[in-house]
Amino acid sequence: MIFLGLTDILINLSQFLPEIKKPTKEVPFKQKLIWTTLALIIFFVLGQITLIGLDTSRPIVQELLLAQTVLASGIGTLITTGIGPIVMASIFLQLFVGAKILNIDLGAPDGRARFQALQKIFAVLLCFVEGAIYVLSGLLVPLPGFLPILILQIAIGSLILLYLDELVSKYGIGSGISLFIAGGVCLGIFWQAFAPVSATGAAVAGQQIGLVWNVLANGDFTLLLPLVGVLVIFLAVVFAEGMHVNIPITMGHKGTGGRYPIKFLYVSNMPVILAMALFMNISLWYMFLKDIPVVGYILSVLSWITKTPRIENQSVLMGFLIHFGNWSVIIPGLLQAILFIVLLIVVCVLFGWFWVQVGNQSTEAVAAQLSKAGMQIPGFRKDERVIEKVLLKYIPPITILSSIFVALLAGFGDLVLSGLTSGTGILLTVGIVYRLYEEIIKSNFEALLPFLGKLK
Repeated sequence: MIFLGLTDILINLSQFLPEIKKPTKEVPFKQKLIWTTLALIIFFVLGQITLIGLDTSRPIVQELLLAQTVLASGIGTLITTGIGPIVMASIFLQLFVGAKILNIDLGAPDGRARFQALQKIFAVLLCFVEGAIYVLSGLLVPLPGFLPILILQIAIGSLILLYLDELVSKYGIGSGISLFIAGGVCLGIFWQAFAPVSATGAAVAGQQIGLVWNVLANGDFTLLLPLVGVLVIFLAVVFAEGMHVNIPITMGHKGTGGRYPIKFLYVSNMPVILAMALFMNISLWYMFLKDIPVVGYILSVLSWITKTPRIENQSVLMGFLIHFGNWSVIIPGLLQAILFIVLLIVVCVLFGWFWVQVGNQSTEAVAAQLSKAGMQIPGFRKDERVIEKVLLKYIPPITILSSIFVALLAGFGDLVLSGLTSGTGILLTVGIVYRLYEEIIKSNFEALLPFLGKLK
């Protein structure tokens, strides 16, 4: 009862937070494109503004640099936490709802509104909490007297991203979270591939420049492996995006027949985003709580498992090829890789199920939508329960299979790719760009409908 009372208080408090109002009419495609582009430009600009009062002489923890791909963050800049607070707020609430700690019916409009209100206020709170963790744990070291200022800057940057995400979701194309991830990955790939010098200016850093140099010098094609991995993941995602199951439906007893498509990638890439954000936060909380006896040990084990597997600072594949025969070096990396893949699959399946429930894509929700639209399954009586029974044969299995697929693709990509990007980054970017393409095509088609109507 106390928890329920606290929930009501938080929901009431969320009403006092600034809000970007929903558009009162359909936003034209050109305006959507302008708002989306503007949000992306602001994101890139924030990633170039260094935090005031940060001691830049201290090295940044490598695990945090690897996590930048998923969190769309730039460590040491205004977007240090990236989309972390937004994603973690969603994860916490999904766990609470799944464990029945929060009694919220996600299938009802009122329940989804309560969930979104709680998610927003949790995200705002986590902007400040995660900013404090980054600084107080020693991950980012402030100059003398700048500790509170540093925390405040990180929180403000996170809040800006929170509202940019809201802006894109209501007035732009797709979602801000997906847009920022794709933008960050593309920028990172371009820089890693073509940057002529390293950050220190001491050595060649660009993968493509390094590849040309190695081929010309000694015929070393090892740098081709990450490029081949990128191509394989790209083709696999594009192929999977086109796979779907068609369920026959009709409008009324003798109505027009049609098909309801259920895509193989039913859960999209959200399970991987949530899983990788959770893994990064495990490492973050471990660094903050490592001195607590039992909690610190548990988090240390989880942190080791959830880190991107490496063999001597190389990807698992590259490390295996380089150190083949030296099993004392290879076996720990292979063991971590196996545990990493297994845990990633389990977590992605759980988050895939949660996402289907939250996203109003569950069997019950889809059956209700089809029933309200007057649809029915041919050969069966018009009954929502009948539609639900038929959908049960498809939606739960596809939810599990698609969650496993994206987990394997991201996980094995992380084991193969080295330097250029990560499997997770490529998976997310290809899926996000594909959906943006679908959104753009849909928007343009809807814009053409009035014109096509005049041609009749």
